[in-house]
Amino acid sequence: MFKKLALTASAIAFALSGCATTPGATTSVDAQTAQTMTSNGPALWRVSDEDTTVYLFGTVHVLPEGLDWLDPTVANALASSGQFVSEIDTSLVPEYDPTSGEAPPPELMAIAQMQAQMALLQTGGTLRDLMEEDDRAEYEAAMQSLGLPVNAFDQFEPWFAMISIGQVALMQSGFDPASGVERTLDRMIDGKERYAFETVEQQLGFFDGLPLESQLEFLDESVEGLPEGTDLLNAMIAEWMEGDADELAEILNDNIADAEIYDVLLSRRNANWAEWIEGRMDQPGTVFIAVGAGHLAGRNSVQDYLAARGFDAERVQY
Repeated sequence: MFKKLALTASAIAFALSGCATTPGATTSVDAQTAQTMTSNGPALWRVSDEDTTVYLFGTVHVLPEGLDWLDPTVANALASSGQFVSEIDTSLVPEYDPTSGEAPPPELMAIAQMQAQMALLQTGGTLRDLMEEDDRAEYEAAMQSLGLPVNAFDQFEPWFAMISIGQVALMQSGFDPASGVERTLDRMIDGKERYAFETVEQQLGFFDGLPLESQLEFLDESVEGLPEGTDLLNAMIAEWMEGDADELAEILNDNIADAEIYDVLLSRRNANWAEWIEGRMDQPGTVFIAVGAGHLAGRNSVQDYLAARGFDAERVQY
């Protein structure tokens, strides 16, 4: 149920944390992976009236190095925009290479400390005490396969372990947050007004606020999905490169059976963002919004909530 969402959650946290909390050796993604991903162009939508244009662009938070995804139509839409909007302000999260031997920047240390404080387990025991015997055995085997001590996350809630394990697995598979879409766009927006829908603390809070049982299921399915994680992420990226929002929705969103998790991580946020866009349409100008591609795909997407408010998002053709 949660395997795909767990991988996506790890990718999100991987991108915003800059690997500050994820030790491990990196390896190279198969060079053919990027070369064989053909592109009709990642999907871009436009909402407009007589004096306002809002572009909606779905992103992938981590990518294999060398993937040529930036279509001229997207670049031109960004260049024409006076305001850039993203989920969080990634300019406040410095890039960091954990293999450099240098200490992480203070901003990343502050995020890591905040994350650890939020995730401290309050049950009186350890994380592994909360697991069923079979789940605990799978978890310990996964930790060992990644080169991590089995007790590394014993004092933390399941969501923290789930995200951290996913981060290590992504990094060891060669995925790099510096190659993610947000980081690339960051380098192209000098002089533009910037706005973020959420803060890092809010995003971590979405996971921290989930019921403990849901977190444990999240963690268990993330552990079970580790062997297929790279293939799954590559499949997501391939659909994104094709601009196939329907297939992307099926991969990312359609198997989330837990209504509360779906509401917290997807639909409630999409509704909030659509409300902001409605207000922004009252002001003239051009805005480029870049958010995770899953928020612009399938049911209860940002576009669905905009349509309910009387705004039609048209697909921009390349």
